[in-house]
Amino acid sequence: MYSEKVMEHFQNPRNVGEIKDADGIGEVGNPICGDIMKIYIKVKDDKIVDCKFKTFGCGAAIATSSMVTEMVKGKNIDEALKISNKAVAEALGGLPAIKMHCSNLAADGLSKAIEDYKQKIKIKK
Repeated sequence: MYSEKVMEHFQNPRNVGEIKDADGIGEVGNPICGDIMKIYIKVKDDKIVDCKFKTFGCGAAIATSSMVTEMVKGKNIDEALKISNKAVAEALGGLPAIKMHCSNLAADGLSKAIEDYKQKIKIKK
C-alpha cells in the first residue's frame, strides 16, 4: 500500500517541531479525515533556511509533512511556491489514491506559510 519512502518518513519524520520566531506559519486541515498540519518557515535573504512541522493525522499526512520540509529547505520563495502536491507525492514514491489529499495538505500548508511570510514583509515596509 505505501512505498518504502512513505514508511521511512512516517516512522522517522524529519523536522518535527515548531520554529518559535517563524517568519511564516501555515495551518491547514481536512475536516473529512481529521488531519491537521502546521508548517513553520524561517527565511533569510529570500531563501527558506529552516522548515518544521506539527501534524496530527495519518501516516501519509506525517510523511508528506516531513517530505515537504526536506524539499523546501534552501529554496527561494518563488521556487518553494512551485512545490505541488504531485511533486510531494512523487518524491515519496507515490501515494495511494485515497491518500492523495494528504499531499495537498502539505503543499497547501507550505503555500499558506509563504503567504503569511509575504504579509508580514508588507506590514514591515
